[in-house]
Amino acid sequence: MPDSSRRAVLQRAATFVAAAAMVGSAWAQIGGTGKPQVELTQLQVQRAEDGVVLSYDVHFDLPRDVEDALYKGVAVVFVARAEVLRERWYWSDKSRAVAERRWRLAYQPLTRRWRVSFDGLSQHYGSLSEALGVLQRSSRWRIMDSNIATDDRSHYVEFSFELDRNELPRPLQIGLSDQNEWTLSVQRRLEIPATR
Repeated sequence: MPDSSRRAVLQRAATFVAAAAMVGSAWAQIGGTGKPQVELTQLQVQRAEDGVVLSYDVHFDLPRDVEDALYKGVAVVFVARAEVLRERWYWSDKSRAVAERRWRLAYQPLTRRWRVSFDGLSQHYGSLSEALGVLQRSSRWRIMDSNIATDDRSHYVEFSFELDRNELPRPLQIGLSDQNEWTLSVQRRLEIPATR
């Protein structure tokens, strides 16, 4: 094969590799799998006088399908869950406490306002971003009582935040198992600092 032909083939191959890399990079930036990106920007646990407290900050943008469903009157439920476990070398880790918070987010077309319900109380907001801001962050959430907090054994927290698809109306749940747009979740494990 002459040098000019070999050079042309190598040039085309290099162009193809560069184009594939650009497409792959763009695909990764938009989330390739279609699964929405949920970012846990802060997760902190500490011992306090009244127990163990947890602070978190979760950031995500609602996928278009979820937002469309909200505008059509379908309420969605978000759940934050923290489980405190004690490490055991001789058996599976022991659950010491479980704390859970649930928010119901709904749009009211007549008033064009967003309603967030939590523990039987409701608050109204003028925009979706304001309503989401309420459930995306929490500070000093007590997840464990003080009598357990004084235990010096090794403890850790398993934290999760997700959109609860089981709370959606039954007809909407059909076929959601293969739709990644409705999978909003993040999970982390965090050690509880020992007492000094």
